[in-house]
Amino acid sequence: MTGTASSPLAIGAHVDQTDPLAEARARQAPLVQFFLGDPQGYQGPEFAYAGGAEGLKADAEAAGIDLYVHAPYIINVATTNNRIRIPSRKLLQQHVDAAASIGAKGLIVHGGHVNKADDPEKGFDNWRKAIEATDLKLPLLIENTAGGDNAMTRHLDRIGRVWDAISGAEQADQVGFCLDTCHAHAGGNPLETVVADVLAITGRIDLVHCNDSRDQFDSGADRHASFGAGTIDPDLLAAVVRDAGAPVVCETPGPADAHVADFAWLRARL
Repeated sequence: MTGTASSPLAIGAHVDQTDPLAEARARQAPLVQFFLGDPQGYQGPEFAYAGGAEGLKADAEAAGIDLYVHAPYIINVATTNNRIRIPSRKLLQQHVDAAASIGAKGLIVHGGHVNKADDPEKGFDNWRKAIEATDLKLPLLIENTAGGDNAMTRHLDRIGRVWDAISGAEQADQVGFCLDTCHAHAGGNPLETVVADVLAITGRIDLVHCNDSRDQFDSGADRHASFGAGTIDPDLLAAVVRDAGAPVVCETPGPADAHVADFAWLRARL
């Protein structure tokens, strides 16, 4: 998927789940990302598309549009709290199954966190257990997050410990990485080196969430902004996309025309 002179880098957006293919066409995008159901709920995935899962898979294949699914935000497989970890694992499996049923290229999930009093090592090991307990029918892309001192994937050293923990799991080859530029910036990871730093840890970047950041470097605040409207140097955003060489999802605010403008802004700098 790396861009060449003849095949430009694939850039799409996070869109509404009702008709992701119509959203892709409105943006002339070769890929889209969306939720399946409520991003803040435990009730499991739902298919809003009129043709259901089978229809969405067939129609996306016919249209040549790649689908990515973002797992619910509430999933936290790292926590030591059984009332959250156990439902999180169940919800993760449900979304793996649902995303696989529509032929998605990957399921993106946040790294989660442990409680303040917990040993972070328990969180790393809980990630290993989650990978071993989940039937990964498609790539699971763990995303870096912006805030929290107890987060599993905010800081590079923690991301490294997560990778150390899961590297021995049987399905480790199905675990990839989603690099979010806003989260990296707000999380205190310099964008000048973040691609090389992540690749040194994970060996792969499967997807880039390209977002400007409303807040300053190392603020810990997860607030996305449209390109040029935030605090990230435009050339740095473009450099991350160029260096990562992975498909791009813009999770920037606004309707289709705002996304089209963001795509053009980014392409002009690539």
